[in-house]
Amino acid sequence: MAKLRELSALVDLGRYPLDRPGSAAWTRMIADVQRDLAADGCAVLPGFVHRQGVATLAAEADRVADKGHRSFSRTNAYFSQDDPHLPETHPVRQFYDRSNAFVPADNFGTNSPLRQIYEYANFMPFVREALSEPEDRFFRYDDPLADVIINMVEEGDGFPWHFDTNNFTVTLAIQNAEHGGAFEYAAMLRSATDENFGAVARVLEGQDSTVQKLELQPGDLQIFRGRYSLHRVAPVHGKRRRYVGIFSFVETEGMCGGVERTKQLYGRVLPRHHEREGLRQDALRD
Repeated sequence: MAKLRELSALVDLGRYPLDRPGSAAWTRMIADVQRDLAADGCAVLPGFVHRQGVATLAAEADRVADKGHRSFSRTNAYFSQDDPHLPETHPVRQFYDRSNAFVPADNFGTNSPLRQIYEYANFMPFVREALSEPEDRFFRYDDPLADVIINMVEEGDGFPWHFDTNNFTVTLAIQNAEHGGAFEYAAMLRSATDENFGAVARVLEGQDSTVQKLELQPGDLQIFRGRYSLHRVAPVHGKRRRYVGIFSFVETEGMCGGVERTKQLYGRVLPRHHEREGLRQDALRD
């Protein structure tokens, strides 16, 4: 676990008092995040990591950039196979170019500043309370390749419309590209019991005026219900890479990534992925 002195070297604890659970400042922080999450499933904490901390995290990202698994494919919003039994216009049958890279979690060891934030004693309780989740339904993602990762996007890369595997995704902007890379999302488009394919189709066709765009800045923390909100990252341009740290939380203890999607994103799987395949509480496509 990260010590307080280590966390203060990364996080602006004066503005975001993770070190003071139960205090009035903590309560205000939680209330602010809960308000935003209730509105559309997305909350942004500007400057959560201060300037010096951003520099530390960017340096770490540069050190492990060569460990990223770069993949280029055509994928649908569910990272699933085509289904010829469905109409050609169905969202499951709409495939788009995807090109970016993920640096897997096993590159972020005990001394990693990114992992120190994720494993700080009060970080998970903060996220859980902000999401209004009970303790028995909130866990760190038990995936040795995907609990703490960096998404790396380079010139021309982008991430098309998709839903997340994890119910709760927490991201940290570390470095922006010179141009592009905006985060766009259609809030709470589906539920655990309803894929809402009609609404998904409207977004994919560019006919949904409710789609929102965020220009996150380095150091901004985002809490996002990405399993239910369709979202994408616009292509980036320029020589500078876009780095985003991803901290993942789930509702089921021991949940791990699916074999097919793990292969796509990280280029490999481990025995645990086969052992935990299918450990889900919903029947969504992904």
